Amino acid sequence: MEEYKRLDRTLIAHGAIIDYYQDTIQVPNGNIAKWDFIGHQGAAAVLPVDDEGRIIMVRQYRPALDRFTLEIPAGGLAGADEPTMEAAARELSEETGFVSDHLELLISIRTTVAFCNEKIDIYLADRLLPGKQHLDEDEYVQVKAYSVEELTGKIFSGEIQDSKTVAAILAYKDKYLR
Repeated sequence: MEEYKRLDRTLIAHGAIIDYYQDTIQVPNGNIAKWDFIGHQGAAAVLPVDDEGRIIMVRQYRPALDRFTLEIPAGGLAGADEPTMEAAARELSEETGFVSDHLELLISIRTTVAFCNEKIDIYLADRLLPGKQHLDEDEYVQVKAYSVEELTGKIFSGEIQDSKTVAAILAYKDKYLR
């Protein structure tokens, strides 16, 4: 197997949710390359399914895209050692107002493997009970339930492009609705 060797990792910028590094890598032919690396402490997401089989989605503004997106609830871990199931339950409650005593791991994804180590564990939540949203001061989130068919259509029309949301809906459909 060909060998890649990291010779150096230099922190370029420390951000609120990511750290940006420049890696110096020796590639198999001996040449030296500079590669960008984004360090992320991880995240959790949740696919909430109500008693009618509809998926609870959140609509929110995303500055990186300068538009609103339709997504499953998600958020970064409070610390690298926070259990992702706890983070998923927190995000479910904060963003949708629902709570559940039944969360199970649906799928784990790596969002952008070319330059970022972000991992998102995505949980399925059912047996939802209504509660109250606890949004962060900078969050404005609208909540709405959709059928799996509606959401699948939105994926293939390009309306939903968020990778965690696409992965979660398609994994749920394949695993539970065959």
